[in-house]
Amino acid sequence: MTKSGRKSPRLVAEKRYKKPTGKSAKTHASTSRKKSAKPRRRAARPPRKGLIGFFQRVVGWFLRLFWKITWRVGALASIILGLAVGYVFSTLPDASALLDGRAKGSVTLMDREGEVFAWRGDQFGGVVTASTVSPHLRNAVVAIEDKRFYRHFGLSPRGIASAVKINLSEGRGPLSGHGGSTITQQTAKLLCLGVEYEADAWESEAEYVRDCRRGSISRKAKEAVYALAMELKYTKDEILSIYLNRAYMGAGAYGVEAAAQRYFGKAAATVTPQEGAMLAGLLTAPTRLAPTTNLERSQDRAATVLRLMNEQGYLSDAETRAAQANPATLSQAAQAQAGGYFADWVMESGPEFFTRDTTEDVIIRTTLDQRMQRAAEEALDWVFENKVREGSEAQAAIVVMSADGAVRAMVGGRKSQVVGAFNRATMAKRQTGSTFKPFVYATALELGHHYDSTVVDEPYCMDIPGSGRWCPTNFDKKYRGLVSLQQALRQSLNVPAVKVSEAMGRDLVRQIATDFGIDNELADGPALALGASESTLLEMTGAYAGILNGGSSVTPYGLIDLKLRGEETPLMGTGGGIGERVIQEAAARELTWMMYNVVHGGTGSRAKLPDREAAGKTGTTQAARDAWFLGFTADYVAGVWMGYDDNTPLTGVTGGGLPAEIWRETMVRVNEGIDPKPLPMLRPQPKPQPVQRQPNRPRRDTQFERFLKDLFGR
Repeated sequence: MTKSGRKSPRLVAEKRYKKPTGKSAKTHASTSRKKSAKPRRRAARPPRKGLIGFFQRVVGWFLRLFWKITWRVGALASIILGLAVGYVFSTLPDASALLDGRAKGSVTLMDREGEVFAWRGDQFGGVVTASTVSPHLRNAVVAIEDKRFYRHFGLSPRGIASAVKINLSEGRGPLSGHGGSTITQQTAKLLCLGVEYEADAWESEAEYVRDCRRGSISRKAKEAVYALAMELKYTKDEILSIYLNRAYMGAGAYGVEAAAQRYFGKAAATVTPQEGAMLAGLLTAPTRLAPTTNLERSQDRAATVLRLMNEQGYLSDAETRAAQANPATLSQAAQAQAGGYFADWVMESGPEFFTRDTTEDVIIRTTLDQRMQRAAEEALDWVFENKVREGSEAQAAIVVMSADGAVRAMVGGRKSQVVGAFNRATMAKRQTGSTFKPFVYATALELGHHYDSTVVDEPYCMDIPGSGRWCPTNFDKKYRGLVSLQQALRQSLNVPAVKVSEAMGRDLVRQIATDFGIDNELADGPALALGASESTLLEMTGAYAGILNGGSSVTPYGLIDLKLRGEETPLMGTGGGIGERVIQEAAARELTWMMYNVVHGGTGSRAKLPDREAAGKTGTTQAARDAWFLGFTADYVAGVWMGYDDNTPLTGVTGGGLPAEIWRETMVRVNEGIDPKPLPMLRPQPKPQPVQRQPNRPRRDTQFERFLKDLFGR
């Protein structure tokens, strides 16, 4: 039964239990307050309606979808990257196997005294490590190439972002120009990501290198994987050691040891801060910044490296100022860059598998005399500076050799500090002009005539089948009547030379010249006597050396011996020297007497030396396209050629002019400090007799005599 008019009281939970008292009451009250202090859960806001709500729901859906895809793709990419790095890691060899990566070996050339004067091929000074090189060099490389090298994991996101920013600001593509590569990435690139060079797989080694240096996105990705694998496989110092050994440092030097030896003549372990900075500065552009190319530019780059070393704490302010005030300079050998033409000639004339295509490190001892080389270069420079009009493009070449054919100096053009340039001393075949005449008179002397045998200098014509009438004339258009052979050679008369050649027989003249070493196709017609044939300066100088040595042929040579680095026994020796006798010694001595008179009172008087006897012969070709002077003292033979590469005629130049002066300036310097010796001449006084065809004479055991026997069957 309900009570009307009365409200039933609410049933409260506390009333179902006994009210707590004392300490338990306080605890209960505290707990109640905590529970009552807990904020209530906010009710979910109802989704907005209308257009804004629609767009909110769409954006939210895309964000949730993007997140789901991103973390899944990221996880998959991480797995793939890990597998790729693991695979590359498993293929990496031991670090020691990667220190020398050259496809070819090097050639070191030494002069006759055993001093290094040139390098060729891929120069490698030996294996070094990051701990054995000079600390200054190691610090310089890190400072300029990758200052966070010891802190990153192989890649530098900060460096890449900075490089992309610089490239874009300079109007280039993001990967063009600055690369932001770490030393680890650069080492990976030097290793070509593990792809070794195979000659059969590439058009050339240069093509292989270009492929290794490509900067595409896919290539960069592979490079990053390889760099990460290297960081796992090797220590930081091992990576840096590979880099220091394989990096190209200019001038054919691979690795810091070869570069230190090449530029400073010392080991990489002993370089100073300024030298280390210069070497490190080469890594950006080794060919352009090489100190042998432009020392000042290389020093400027080194100053920047020193500043960075100071900023990064590798050098104190005082050390930096001292190093910048005394920049690195080249060693004497690197400064001289001596004998570039000579070195190229030796490389070309040596066996290909030990010179141009060697896979070993080779040392070649040569005949070069650096003092004489400097003498020839200085003489050429002096004459062109003081005697030749400014702006002239005329060229000149010089060869100096001993009487046995050992080449002591070689200048192949006006620019002396060169590598791989056109060598006018060995490559240019030019008409020899009157320098050929001594071989005409050598034939006559060998056949029994003498310096005072006579011939008539007069107008002279010949009918040449297929060419018509040919009438040689003297240079001055004058005729002198009856003249001796000595006078004809001294005044370089053309008509007597042709007459003697025809009287002796062209075949015999040609044979004498060939036996003396003029190894070219000689002219068939009567113009043979006037030097219509072509030859090189080296061949002509070698032929004149045969006259000086008493009539024996010589083969010009520059290589004394060749051996592998570290070996004591040479693999090969001299490939030239004195050969068979061509004419009798008496004939050679008499010819020397005739050529002595060319210098002392003849067309070559401007070549006369102040303190010693000299013999020689001038030569000027048709229209003065070539001018020659060849001659010798008792000790050395020298040849000079002058002309234009495009056969433009010389203006006002003959063999007795500027070439004779170049020869004189060269030989004055070459013979400096050498006691004068008389020329090995004979001065017989036989009775004059007219020139006749092939007079009877005693048989002589010469190469020319054997030719006569074969020719005439007796």
